Amino acid sequence: MLAVFKRELQSYFYSAIGYVFMGCFLVIAGIFFTFGNVIQASSSLGTLFSNITFIFILIVPILTMKLMSDERKSKTDQLLITSPLSLWSIVVGKFLAACAVFALTLVCTGVYVIILSAYGNVSAMEVFVNYLGFFLMGSCLIAIGLFISSTTENQVAAAITTFGAILFLYLLDSIIASMSSVTMLGWLCTALEWVSLFARFIDFSSGILSLTGVIYMISFAGIFLMLTVHTIEKRRWSEG
Repeated sequence: MLAVFKRELQSYFYSAIGYVFMGCFLVIAGIFFTFGNVIQASSSLGTLFSNITFIFILIVPILTMKLMSDERKSKTDQLLITSPLSLWSIVVGKFLAACAVFALTLVCTGVYVIILSAYGNVSAMEVFVNYLGFFLMGSCLIAIGLFISSTTENQVAAAITTFGAILFLYLLDSIIASMSSVTMLGWLCTALEWVSLFARFIDFSSGILSLTGVIYMISFAGIFLMLTVHTIEKRRWSEG
């Protein structure tokens, strides 16, 4: 797993993908930080993270589109599948590499905390909870992107499908709200609320450490990693 992690992490910075991901994230976050925190004199990072949750729709497809699809296109996936490594080691290694790039990007935003601390009162616990929730939510979406990438050898198709999946999750709360007035659809609203990922971030953005939310997000990511392993396993047997 460590070998796959190192290989994948290096590939992000040997190509432009890692830099594009970090650049897009930091530019958008910087704009919202400037107008939402600096100009408004607000010391709430939770507000910043809540305002930029849409950013995942744009950047996660960039980060995950090549994770498995590139292996299939170049036929190197057969080398991985037939290596002594377990499929779980391969999938988790790639997942952790993408999460590491995301985590490194979040570390760069630590300068926001320094700036806010210099001019206002910042709660260390609140900052920790904000970052934890944002990272966990990003990790869940990365897991979705990894799964989608494992279903196709076309990077563009993987990126577009991931974009659509995350956009659906982003709009899900609005969809649920519009359906809640229809009594017959109450059961469907209840079901959709279980997969409402962005709604789980509300507590974190408010500085509330929700154990239920942490377990939910870890389980959410785990399910999609399991689906990825199952997809690769199925393809391995179908291709002989």
